[in-house]
Amino acid sequence: MQLIDYIVLILYFVGMIAIGFWAMRRVKDQEDYFMGGRGFGKLLQTFAAFGAGTGAHEPVMVGKTAWTSGLSGVWSALMWLFVTPIYWITAVWYRRMRHLTLGDWFVERYESRSMGVAYTLFAIVFYMFYLSTMFSAVAKFSAPLLGFDEGLFGYELKYTLIPVIAAVVILYGVLGGLAAACWTDLIQGLFIIILSVLLIPYGLWSIAETFGGPGEQGLMDGFRIMHERVSADCFSLFSGPSSGEFPLPFIISLSLISIVGVVVQPHFIATGGGSAKTEKEARIGLVVGNFLKRLCTVGWALTALIALALLAGSAEIAADPDRVWGVAAREILGPMNLGLVGLMLACLLAAMMSSADTYMIVTSALVVRNVYAPYINSNAEEKKYVQVGRMTGLVIIVGAAFISLTYADVFGQFKMAIELPILFAAPFWLGMYWRRVNRFAVWGTIATSLMLFFVLPVIVPRLADLSTNQKLATTTNLVTKTLTRPATESDIAKHEAWVAVGDELKERIATSEDSESRSQLEKELAGLGLEPPFAKVGEPIEIVIKSGGQSIYWTKLVPIDTLSKELVSNTQEAGMLVKTERWVGKQRGEGSLKIDFLLYGLMGIDLSNANKATLETLRLPIRLLLPFAVLFSLSLVTPRGSEAVLDRYFAKMKTPVLADPTADNKALEAAYQNPSSTISRKLFPKSDWEFVHPTKMDVIGFLISCVVCALVIGLLLWLAGIGA
Repeated sequence: MQLIDYIVLILYFVGMIAIGFWAMRRVKDQEDYFMGGRGFGKLLQTFAAFGAGTGAHEPVMVGKTAWTSGLSGVWSALMWLFVTPIYWITAVWYRRMRHLTLGDWFVERYESRSMGVAYTLFAIVFYMFYLSTMFSAVAKFSAPLLGFDEGLFGYELKYTLIPVIAAVVILYGVLGGLAAACWTDLIQGLFIIILSVLLIPYGLWSIAETFGGPGEQGLMDGFRIMHERVSADCFSLFSGPSSGEFPLPFIISLSLISIVGVVVQPHFIATGGGSAKTEKEARIGLVVGNFLKRLCTVGWALTALIALALLAGSAEIAADPDRVWGVAAREILGPMNLGLVGLMLACLLAAMMSSADTYMIVTSALVVRNVYAPYINSNAEEKKYVQVGRMTGLVIIVGAAFISLTYADVFGQFKMAIELPILFAAPFWLGMYWRRVNRFAVWGTIATSLMLFFVLPVIVPRLADLSTNQKLATTTNLVTKTLTRPATESDIAKHEAWVAVGDELKERIATSEDSESRSQLEKELAGLGLEPPFAKVGEPIEIVIKSGGQSIYWTKLVPIDTLSKELVSNTQEAGMLVKTERWVGKQRGEGSLKIDFLLYGLMGIDLSNANKATLETLRLPIRLLLPFAVLFSLSLVTPRGSEAVLDRYFAKMKTPVLADPTADNKALEAAYQNPSSTISRKLFPKSDWEFVHPTKMDVIGFLISCVVCALVIGLLLWLAGIGA
């Protein structure tokens, strides 16, 4: 980076901190600090929803998957597209709750303060690990942009960069609360949009300038040359080289899990509509903000394809595909010396910080509202509650930064973090619509889900010696797909880069005197994967795609003796030669036992032919449906909740929010006094089910959102097809 790049980066940090001090002067009470005074219009609500769920890892992840697997790799982030129409319905819920936290909702709905505490503990664990992954990712992604891998005193870059980022987030977020978070999200959201489109025109011009002939310098020339240099199968959205990683059932299952789980993520009450002026602002902000994310995803995928055409010969990317984004920004924008590299780094930081600030505020609100106020100091002044909220936010950010710096496998914890909402998903969904659900059934469901999905997988292997049970020490079949096609210029460049990196690593291994360093270098060499095929442009090459060999029942399998491969079949499939093999030999299970897959095995279902996507899809029935089944069954045999409390709650949820707080309170009191007045809105008036007749706005907004989903996919296909 040049001096001007550092100036841009410093100005960004100073701007964020200034907003924090400005917002601090407007904070008078809890509602101001935790909900921004519920005064956010469409614009702020849009960027609150946009920024809260857009992390720095997403553009880099799409860059990596599209680099390795073509356009179909975009589904690593685009799968969230199909969740967005549901947000048109859920946004109304959070505004009508009229609460500061989702913990408050669980307390009210189930008449249990302790449930608010349980939800708060879940939020702390969830966000500590979730944020730690973002902190760790940012440091790695920033290295190519900064131009160095070491920070102060010779330590890894993360030991310098993470504390700096944490300090900035603390300064503006802790001081200004949700208002500061949302105003910074507005600015950071604009930065993220810049991030998503900045590299596209410059990248296309660079392709035309580098590989084009005389007079070929336009954008259309860049598109055409990109298609000439990159194989056609890399431009397929559904049938590219990685299509097996994201088949339609997998996409559907992930969408369903996301729909069920995302509504109970703690930040959703703030960014999902709870801080908006009215229900209309809540709906438009949440849906438009999330569609903006998906449009940005389109830009990330196109940028990765441009990088594949321009930088296929990069040894740095060949060694670590996570660096696609950073290397592309450095190589394309750096030579201009206009501060654009600093702007790109600021954009990456904005993507991370726009999530961190919201998560911090929401978690501190839960601690104040559901732990401190009810159990420690219920008569404190508003200033005291705000003070405690600020201190809690400080602890959350520092804790997440500490975990990212010390935890050996923080990315391995990311999967656990996103699965935690399973604990509260069923109680939330059924609690919204069924009067029969009660706190006894909810506690039973939480305990069942916690034991089955998080505790027993760890305890069972230790209680019973199952690690050497060969019926459980099985893997999925090894599948090798061989596709023959003409070689492109990118294929040749990739091979040259792979050879260069491999030769360098081999030389370093041969000269290394430290066994630990040698072991790490050997791992890096193995991580390069198969050697790309070598040929001249236009000559036939064989593209080999290997999958399978994944442990079915254990986190990890370790060979006890020498393993061998046994041929299962040789077939032709969609123009590809498909060879299926299986491992033969004894293995030992390590880590946690996958209880859900064990149930499939006990039912006699053979999972050996399942690929990774299929295994992930099979997680859906048990993890999604079992908690609902347990909750429904327990609710039928346990005492009902207080009818007066239920009448009051459902009357509130059927009373539209009015923009004027005084008028809204009057409407609520009228509904509380006469809860039967809302019965006419029920689809099933004489039952315990509280479904209501959809309004015209419900139907139209949902249908328009579905159409926009199709338009986003159409836009991606159109852009990827330009110049073909």
